Amino acid sequence: MASAARPLLLHVFATFAVGGPQARFAALANAFGGRYRHIVVAMDGNYACASRLAPDLDLRCEAIGAAKNATFGNVRRFRRLLRDFAPDTLLTYNWGAIEWAMANIPRVARHVHVEDGFGPEERAGQLRRRVLTRRVVLARSTVVLPSRTLWRIATTIWRLAPKRVHYIPNGIDLERFSPARASLGPADAPPVIGTVAALRAEKNLPRLLRAFAAMAPTARLVIAGDGPERAALENLAQSLGLGERVQFIGHIDDPAPLYAGFDVFALSSDTEQMPLSVIEAMASGLPVAATDVGDVRAMLAEENAPFIGPLDEAGLTRSLTSLVGDPALRARIGAANRTKAGAAFDQAAMFRAYDALWSNAPLPGAA
Repeated sequence: MASAARPLLLHVFATFAVGGPQARFAALANAFGGRYRHIVVAMDGNYACASRLAPDLDLRCEAIGAAKNATFGNVRRFRRLLRDFAPDTLLTYNWGAIEWAMANIPRVARHVHVEDGFGPEERAGQLRRRVLTRRVVLARSTVVLPSRTLWRIATTIWRLAPKRVHYIPNGIDLERFSPARASLGPADAPPVIGTVAALRAEKNLPRLLRAFAAMAPTARLVIAGDGPERAALENLAQSLGLGERVQFIGHIDDPAPLYAGFDVFALSSDTEQMPLSVIEAMASGLPVAATDVGDVRAMLAEENAPFIGPLDEAGLTRSLTSLVGDPALRARIGAANRTKAGAAFDQAAMFRAYDALWSNAPLPGAA
């Protein structure tokens, strides 16, 4: 194992496309600067989020793919690479990196596994094979989770020892997000419902489009983000007759100014844990209409609770309609969300926890 004044960290992601875990890593790496050395592996070869990394970091990206349906061969190869790289700590992110965790048995490097949530294949429940794999492979690892829901899953369903499982909530730079509203259209333009999401199946944006279509035509919908579902979503919007009332604006490198043009934030996902987009909406002083997934209900201010509903279109339509039609209600809930974000999700606490995690020091205040 390597030992140096500046620890070498090997980070393995299923993808390094822009998403919540990748954006969090970029924020952490940039904040810590030269204190750590990094190797980043994206199993799919997508390194789009590297654009968010400071150019002076001691960091390199390694193009290392995995053969499909060849777990044992992949594990042998990854173990050789672990020995070659000789990191102080191996950090794996979510299920897509689990073969690297397997490759670290018996231990080559200290191992930290960060689990942010589940893909569409586990929307309806935990897959038994994955549960058993996590239970065995992560038994001696440090496991980090950004949500209380995931912490309960890890300690009950995966049966990991609570002393090895740590809750570290996501945090953001609150100063980048302003509660001041900025118009995305003329002064008399209708209210804007907005969402910021990767356009993937588990985000269930068809639910949002259908819920929006069921509303009276008194609002606009802005969808920021890109992904494999975009063409199908645009076709659905046309088939629903939404026309110019829906705008797909693609990926936005810095979404912070965008939130200021929203009046309501919408989340229609089938599965989430602690979505950064909800924290960003809260910091921007927005009310949120959302499905009741992961920690979303607990994240939001109590005033927002009536607008968190079941995983169906009718409930989302009701929530959106109520918020769009009542500016005073929007302002009151948005202010409460902004206060809650300031109290619970400032990135300074997240930085302290991850700095301890990366340096193998005791975690401050972690569960």
